[in-house]
Amino acid sequence: MKLNAVKLSAILVIFIVMYFSFSTMAQSVKDIDGNDYKIIKHGLQEWTANNLNVSRFRNGDLIPEAKTNKEWISLGSKGKPAWCFFESDPENGKVFGKLYNWYAINDPRGLAPEGWHIPANQEWRTLVKNLLGIDVAGLKLKSNTGWKSKNGTNKIGFSALPGGYRNEKAEFKGLGTKSQYWSNSEPVEVLKSDLIYSLLLNDFTMEVSYIKVEKKNGLSVRCIKNSVK
Repeated sequence: MKLNAVKLSAILVIFIVMYFSFSTMAQSVKDIDGNDYKIIKHGLQEWTANNLNVSRFRNGDLIPEAKTNKEWISLGSKGKPAWCFFESDPENGKVFGKLYNWYAINDPRGLAPEGWHIPANQEWRTLVKNLLGIDVAGLKLKSNTGWKSKNGTNKIGFSALPGGYRNEKAEFKGLGTKSQYWSNSEPVEVLKSDLIYSLLLNDFTMEVSYIKVEKKNGLSVRCIKNSVK
């Protein structure tokens, strides 16, 4: 029995609607603590769309929380992993996630969820290039709410919020005006240094900046999915 053209058209419309609904359905990944992270795709990359908030490595070992300035400085000076909430306030963690020192993100026990990793500097650069470069990518990565004066367009759903950072002296800076993310790439330098790449978004500009910071700093973390080989 043949279907008439009207029925065929109706079936085609239903198929198209179902296909696009499925293909745009929000996906997510969970960390070992059960925190859920929305996934966004841009180009060939898949990123988490909110900041990491995990308190354990993938093998279940606890990451030390630095609740005081003394603890933050001590752990960093010893090259030990550490995390904190901005101003040690758990309420900030609900919005901005945790801040980690570089020793936490580079630990062989793994900070990112299974199948994911902390982006290398080149992976950040690929994302920025796909957003048409450093001059405008910041505007597209920033959330359209939450910034003190200049919100972004959140073009790809990256939803970068100004969660601030903690420096090597344990001082908290930049809440409402800065969003800074770790790279897992050390700069290529003649002499070994204590510096690492990071990506910085500022309240007052559309730009993206690549900043070298000390490993003792506490920055936000995004994860990128491992590529299939």
